[in-house]
Amino acid sequence: MSEVLAVTAADIGRPFHGNVLEMIFDAGPMVQFVILILFLFSVISWAIILMKYRAIRRTRKENELFLDLYMRSNKLSVIFPESKKFRHSTIAEVFRAGYTELGKLAGVKREGNPVSSDDEESVSLELRGIDNIERTLNRACDSEVDKLERFLIFLATTGSACPFIGLFGTVWGIMHAFQGIGVRGAATLSVVAPGISEALVATAAGLAAAIPAVVFYNYYLGKIRAITVETENFSAEFLNIIERYYVRRLQ
Repeated sequence: MSEVLAVTAADIGRPFHGNVLEMIFDAGPMVQFVILILFLFSVISWAIILMKYRAIRRTRKENELFLDLYMRSNKLSVIFPESKKFRHSTIAEVFRAGYTELGKLAGVKREGNPVSSDDEESVSLELRGIDNIERTLNRACDSEVDKLERFLIFLATTGSACPFIGLFGTVWGIMHAFQGIGVRGAATLSVVAPGISEALVATAAGLAAAIPAVVFYNYYLGKIRAITVETENFSAEFLNIIERYYVRRLQ
């Protein structure tokens, strides 16, 4: 009994040397495989984070510039060629889609037989044209939102899956450590500590990959929702303008 206490006391006083890389290299193959998977998740997540930062920042800047141009001009025909400069603006893309559909409606009206404003066929054509423009604007809004949200699902997957992947590596490493204890027949800290510390690296790696992914996923989701509301508001306003002025002029 005194020998066991003496050995344990000696083991407790022994400092543990090593860094994270050494623990990873000394870990078992399964733990190393888990850490490799988590490393790939982390690298891809950070690439998406940086890419989305640039995309959202560029979109917000171009939306502001296009809205300033839109408010200063009183002719859609003047705004349309200028809108092509804003390739990353969701609002400019919605405007281009709606204006193009309006041009198609104007072409149909000019090619058709001239009818009076109270003619049933003219009213039906106007209603179909407005419906087509509205559907076009909605499709454009949905398409732009999908572009902004692209790859965000990977951040959500990383945030939810990586802690469990790291936990799996930790559990496997602890199982391996206890197996080593059984083979050696001793449960001293010199036997237990290295295996447990190597196993816990997997959990730390899982959290390191998951935490930034969750934080930036929620952050970007809020920014995209704000851009979506702004784009949808512009779409509704643009449709009202078409309905009030341009469609009626085509009659």
